[in-house]
Amino acid sequence: MKKLKIGVSGLGRAFSLMVPAFRDPRIEVIAGSDPRPDARRRFEQDFSAKAFATVEELCRQDLDVVYLATPHQFHAAQARTCFSFSKHVLVEKPMALSLAECRSMIAAAKKARRHLVVGHSHSFDAPIQRTRALIASGRYGKVKMISAFDYTDFLYRPRRPEELDTRRGGGAVFNQAAHQVDIVRLLAGAKVRSVRAHTGAWDRSRPTEGAYSALLAFQNDLFAQLVYSGYAHFDSDEFMGWIGEMGLPKDPMVYGVARRILRGNELALKASRNYGGKNHKAVATQHHQHFGVVIVSCEKADLRPLPDGVMVYADDGKRFEPLPPPLIPRIEVIDELYAAVARGKAPLHDGRWGMATLEVCLALLRSARERREIRLGSRR
Repeated sequence: MKKLKIGVSGLGRAFSLMVPAFRDPRIEVIAGSDPRPDARRRFEQDFSAKAFATVEELCRQDLDVVYLATPHQFHAAQARTCFSFSKHVLVEKPMALSLAECRSMIAAAKKARRHLVVGHSHSFDAPIQRTRALIASGRYGKVKMISAFDYTDFLYRPRRPEELDTRRGGGAVFNQAAHQVDIVRLLAGAKVRSVRAHTGAWDRSRPTEGAYSALLAFQNDLFAQLVYSGYAHFDSDEFMGWIGEMGLPKDPMVYGVARRILRGNELALKASRNYGGKNHKAVATQHHQHFGVVIVSCEKADLRPLPDGVMVYADDGKRFEPLPPPLIPRIEVIDELYAAVARGKAPLHDGRWGMATLEVCLALLRSARERREIRLGSRR
């Protein structure tokens, strides 16, 4: 079995969530890069691999793939650098901050004849994939409507200044809507035709979008409703059996922790929780990861993905389609990456996919700002 030699640029929160998947036997972590010395030291200890200060130094190593887990504003330039060194690229969502940046990444990948995969997003999650397979079976007729909502403490997790600045890729739309948009696009199986949205920015101390509500119209006349709030009040995991986004049980009696923690030094707190920090914890999971409540209304059933399978509410009764527990969190990302690089299979979450998702997110922001429906020319 061919092993993919992978390098990691950006040893922060996103990377820490992917670490378990990089223990897969198909992957060999060769090198990393990060401007923080403490993260580089921790990486070298954990992986017995070299760590560098820049992505250019990383790309000079004998790698097949570079995983870009850096802040959003660096994705486009770093991806182009990786392609200039003939590396395949796995880039975190959102793919970039503008459609022009996305196009430059796609063009660089094409010129280098290398794959560009955009992930992780929760559209990779096994329950979403099983729901997609149930739709594709034709047993429940065509999809007519999708409803997705998620209420979290997103806005009150420790943040760097740019994470609270929409112009620099901060806020709920750039960081969270990409998950919901990816999910509904995958399940709809059609292009988005238009977006009408509202956003909320209700806390002057966190001056970016913390909430949004959007109506997406698709070209096959189905529609999707997206609702998100990161204001740390109601927790929609109540409707997921108190299983959190990362697949771990939550204590329903614990309330308000995120806001209380922020009373300290926010930047120091974020650094301590990042990879290499003193309070960093390895990711574990007991259930499949998720992104809140999703209900797919087909002609003959409603389908609801859950952390352990899919609930089917059909004409002839309701039943549960179980899934085995995950052995490795986010292994689906490795499956798609490996199939592309080692076997030449075109990835689903490629550059065009990532750009179409960003197009919807940008339209969501524009619709809220201009108070009107925005029509799209979505690529996929």
